[in-house]
Amino acid sequence: MPATQPILLHCCCGPCATACVERLLAEGRTCRLCFSNSNLDTEAEFNLRLENLRKVAGHFGLDEVLVDPYNHQAWLKWVAQTPNYEQCSEGGERCSRCFEWSLGRAAQIATEHGMTFTTSLSVSPHKNSAKLLEIGGRSPFFEPYNFKKKDGYLRSLQLSRQLGLYRQNYCGCEFSHATGAE
Repeated sequence: MPATQPILLHCCCGPCATACVERLLAEGRTCRLCFSNSNLDTEAEFNLRLENLRKVAGHFGLDEVLVDPYNHQAWLKWVAQTPNYEQCSEGGERCSRCFEWSLGRAAQIATEHGMTFTTSLSVSPHKNSAKLLEIGGRSPFFEPYNFKKKDGYLRSLQLSRQLGLYRQNYCGCEFSHATGAE
C-alpha cells in the first residue's frame, strides 16, 4: 500500500501502541487507533487499558480512538470453539483463536473506514509474530508490520515509562491472567 494510505492500528494496550504509532508516523503514515479487546477478563481492565491508549493518542496528536464495544461473552463463545481451550498453554490454539477474533474485528472496522490495518500485538516478545501476520494476512486489507523489529519492544518500554502508562502483567483474558503472560 502507498505510504499515503491511512492505516488503522489495532491496539491491545497503550504501552504496546506507543512504539508502533511512533514508527508509523515516522514513515509518514496517517493512522487511527482501534481498541478491540473483548478478550479482556473484566470491563474495568478494558476501561483502564482504553484510558491509557487515549493518553497515547493525545501524546501523538491523533484523532479519537475507535472503540469496538466490550463483549467478553461473545469472545468466550468464540474461543470455546477450541477444544479444551481452558487448558491450552499460553501462545497455543486458544491464543490463535483470540487473534482471529481481534484481527477480524479490526478488519471489519478498517473496511468500514476505508483503511488498511495492522496490529500492535506484534511488538510483544510474548506473541508469535509469524502467527499474527499469517492470521492478519487472511484479509486483503492487512499490512504485515512486525513491530518487534528495530527494538520496537524496548522502545515501547521507554515510551511507556515516559508517558506514565499502566503496564499490565498479563495478556488480558482470565486464562492468561493465571499464567502472568503479557
